[in-house]
Amino acid sequence: MKKKSKRKIWLIAIVAIVVIALIVVAVNKGSKSRGIRVSVEPVEKRTITESVSANGKIQPAVDVMISPYISGEVVNLYVKEGDEVKKGDLLAKIDPEIYISSYERAEANLSSQKANLANAKARVAQAEAQFVNAKLSFERNKSLWEQQVISDADFDGIKSNYQVALAEVDAAKQSVASAEFAVKSAEASLKEARENLTRTTIFSPTNGKVSKLNIEVGERVTGASQFSAGTEIMRIADLNDMEANVEVNENDIVRVSLGDTCEIEVDAYLNDIFLGEVTEIATSANTAGVSADQVTNFDVKIRIFRESYADLIPEGDSTYAPLRPGMSATVEIQTETQHNALTIPIQAVTTRADTTSKEEEESILKDDVNEVVFIVEEGKAKMVKVETGIQDNMHIVIKDGLEEAQEVITGPYRAVSKRLQDGNEITVVDKKFLFNEDED
Repeated sequence: MKKKSKRKIWLIAIVAIVVIALIVVAVNKGSKSRGIRVSVEPVEKRTITESVSANGKIQPAVDVMISPYISGEVVNLYVKEGDEVKKGDLLAKIDPEIYISSYERAEANLSSQKANLANAKARVAQAEAQFVNAKLSFERNKSLWEQQVISDADFDGIKSNYQVALAEVDAAKQSVASAEFAVKSAEASLKEARENLTRTTIFSPTNGKVSKLNIEVGERVTGASQFSAGTEIMRIADLNDMEANVEVNENDIVRVSLGDTCEIEVDAYLNDIFLGEVTEIATSANTAGVSADQVTNFDVKIRIFRESYADLIPEGDSTYAPLRPGMSATVEIQTETQHNALTIPIQAVTTRADTTSKEEEESILKDDVNEVVFIVEEGKAKMVKVETGIQDNMHIVIKDGLEEAQEVITGPYRAVSKRLQDGNEITVVDKKFLFNEDED
């Protein structure tokens, strides 16, 4: 009985050892086969459009600031904000009384100068008549003096009278010239007074809508001068032709060209995307109010196609403007498009230094860092150096290094960016199960 009991114990012990060994082998085998859990996506051909994002404001393409040429009190306003106006329509009137007085004074001065001119011309005729008489007397007495009929003293007096008469003719003619200049000056003053009087009435220089009205009847305004633009009375804008004025970062402006297509989102219309094109690119940076440590931007103007927001205009109301000056806008400027290009998700591309030494890796130069992706090859990750091209928000073009249908590792981010090395064993799982278990 004792021998049977011992044999049974040994048998149980052997079975237990075998079971434990099988469990250990299975666990080790399972852990080794699991590897690093990753998700993959195939290399595919797509149409990729690279874009530059920018923010700005909606503005009319034609926005005219109306300010007076003269100063005075506004006595009449013939429009209100929002009114449609045509070129030549009456907008406002400035008190003309002081300018009427100036015009009448200039008119009177012109009449006075014309009278002076007529008087100067009469003096010329008188001086010329006196000169003719003095000349005849001089010629007659000269022959008598040559015959010694009259004395030298008498002839000298006659000669002096002749020279005085000649000088008076010249002086009278100069007086006429001076009077003529005075008349021209008076005419210029009258013209200026007439122009100032005319400018008390302000007309619209263009077609459009009164987008802004800054004054009320009774307020005083200042006229424009070489030192000031004057008081802004109102603005007239063509709201049928709108543009987005945005700021583009200096790193992106080199990729923007005239005529680039744009997609425009306006905060007031969150569910709509409008279309436009780049019409103007600033050649100098926008430095107004920018300090040395701030980002440098360039102004870019984008014309918005009216057809892209035609559905927002009520039928029968062609003057309605859904886009208004000052609205905030976000713009995607499409700078380049490639069709049928090999692409992969952006997150699949990472960088690796071309070194195996950690010390060297820490001091590696930027030029020694390569763009790489990891592809799946026989259950392992294989690092492949690639050359990338343009990209959109989701995908990037691969110029060299990959072929269509190859599977590239896209996640998790920590594995792609740091953990994965060439030859690591991996386990491919669906994205939705990628984080069901801890990576470690």
